[in-house]
Amino acid sequence: MKKFAVIVAGGSGQRMGAEIPKQFILLKGKPLLHYTLQSFLLAYPDLQIILVLPDMHIAKGCEIVDQLIAADRVQLTAGGETRFQSVKSGLQFVSHPSVVFVHDGVRCLVSQRLIQQCYEQAIQKGSAIPAVVATDSIRVDEGDKHFTIDRTKVRIIQTPQTFRSEILLDAFKQEYNSSFTDEATVVEAAGKPVFLINGEYNNLKITRPIDLFIAEKLLEEITV
Repeated sequence: MKKFAVIVAGGSGQRMGAEIPKQFILLKGKPLLHYTLQSFLLAYPDLQIILVLPDMHIAKGCEIVDQLIAADRVQLTAGGETRFQSVKSGLQFVSHPSVVFVHDGVRCLVSQRLIQQCYEQAIQKGSAIPAVVATDSIRVDEGDKHFTIDRTKVRIIQTPQTFRSEILLDAFKQEYNSSFTDEATVVEAAGKPVFLINGEYNNLKITRPIDLFIAEKLLEEITV
């Protein structure tokens, strides 16, 4: 079956305290986005990547893609103002039947193993949403009061959120709703169930400077 990865990289460097968007920040001398693209290209030799960037950063994205061995399997497109619009922009290049991965561009340590596991489950169940068990105590804040909940029942959601194309493409025909925080919520709103799969704690999203430091240490372990 065909495989497409819609990689959304529309973040800024605000919380990183950086002058450039975080997807272009260097990790061991290479942009974060380089590692993300590379993991997907290595996971499957027939996987096609649709890289979604802000229009003003398309040229920078092209520079990164040109450095990849399989650059011919990556195409770029401009995103929108919201994640929903950016993903929808990428989905216009998806043909079906296929399996579609939607991934955050700054989750640069996603493993080929997780990508492959998500694909296999999506084939069987229609979707695969990576998630890890919360390790901290969790409290729900309701303004004047707050209460604890069982953290073993709490899941931290990751990407690549993976779907059979007919499910995802149909779900994105809906009008945008502010409740759409990720692709799973879009699919659920369309009346389809979504299925979790074990994620990986190393699959962190680079958001703050400490995340970059952790990623550097993890990358050192991977490449030893």
